[in-house]
Amino acid sequence: MTPARPSRRGVLAAAAAFGVSLQFAATQAFAATEDDLAKKKLIVVICRGGMDGLSVSPPVGDANYAGLRGPIAVADALKLDGTFALHPALAATHALAEAGEARIVPAVATPDRARSHFEAQDVLETGAAGVYATSSGWLNRAVEAISVQRKVRALSVGATAPLILRGKAEAGSWSPGGRIADGSARLPTLLQDLYKHDPLLGPALARGLETEAMAQAAMSDLPAPGAMHAAAPPAANAPALVRQGQDAARKLGTTLAGFMREPGGPQIAALSLDGFDTHANQGAAQGQLATRLAYLDAVLDGVHTGLGPDWKDTVIVVATEFGRTARVNGTAGTDHGTASTALLLGGALKRGGIVGDWPTLKEAALFEKRDVAPTLDMRGLFKGLLADHLAVDRRALDTTVFPDSASVAPVSVV
Repeated sequence: MTPARPSRRGVLAAAAAFGVSLQFAATQAFAATEDDLAKKKLIVVICRGGMDGLSVSPPVGDANYAGLRGPIAVADALKLDGTFALHPALAATHALAEAGEARIVPAVATPDRARSHFEAQDVLETGAAGVYATSSGWLNRAVEAISVQRKVRALSVGATAPLILRGKAEAGSWSPGGRIADGSARLPTLLQDLYKHDPLLGPALARGLETEAMAQAAMSDLPAPGAMHAAAPPAANAPALVRQGQDAARKLGTTLAGFMREPGGPQIAALSLDGFDTHANQGAAQGQLATRLAYLDAVLDGVHTGLGPDWKDTVIVVATEFGRTARVNGTAGTDHGTASTALLLGGALKRGGIVGDWPTLKEAALFEKRDVAPTLDMRGLFKGLLADHLAVDRRALDTTVFPDSASVAPVSVV
């Protein structure tokens, strides 16, 4: 367990007992603390589309899992404990978990219960209790709060600046594929919401987006993180494109790590990955979701290896706007749900098992008889990271970073 940070009173009392100058002791002790804080790094990865937590961390030890999931139940998952495993595409993440540097949060959700991409993403990124309650992102407001005490830099990675980092505080941006207008970037998500139940237009849109994603992977060393998802069986040359995509993803992660390792580089970064809206042909250990998880895993692996010794001061949180239905649907996919799984990785992470409580998949335990029931407020998870890792003041967390959230306690994971 990470030792508690010494209080100012305790340091000064100890110094006085040994006859050390109080001014000297205070200066030295808290200069060191500031130096330590300057090394801390936080990366937030948003998986857009509603990532299926029951596939990310399949609860293979839950008696109801296989029956609810049917053909998309994940076999040969990578064991974590007696209940949970990780999807086999998350091999690098699993290796970190075995080293005590990755954990899962298996039943986490935002306070809003919207099942619309736009509304749920708004709540996830603004940190508000309801939809469209504020126009700035919680991570931007955290940067603003930290800046009152010390210098901090933030970076958004991707073709658009995500809402989570928009606001008064200045944040840099970088995209391997160039910048594009925010409205056009979110158009595919809007179309998915409109056509998700249309038996003709839904699959047609998905096939078009998959073709675009494959083209980007094939023609670019670093595909734009906005490449969309598959909802139809991949083309014959998909394995080569998948491998190429993983190589590009790993390079993306390594490049981000390089920025953060630079002297005076960003301590905070936000990255968005699209393609997790799996209404049809989701797949199990193989398939379209497996491809997206492999891409995510490669990005995380690239960050891990790229940070080198700085990994020990780093925490990564991977979150999504909502989970998916506990039951497989009639098109071998899943529909918009409620609680999902968040991932925590980093050398600064506390060792331990799952974060939060598992509600089980019993019929009586499902939220509205269809979804994984939330047992942890996403804001509590984010609050814990900001408080323990970056020393953001609790009052600022309760009132400014996450407005009107005093009743949501920080979850200690660092």
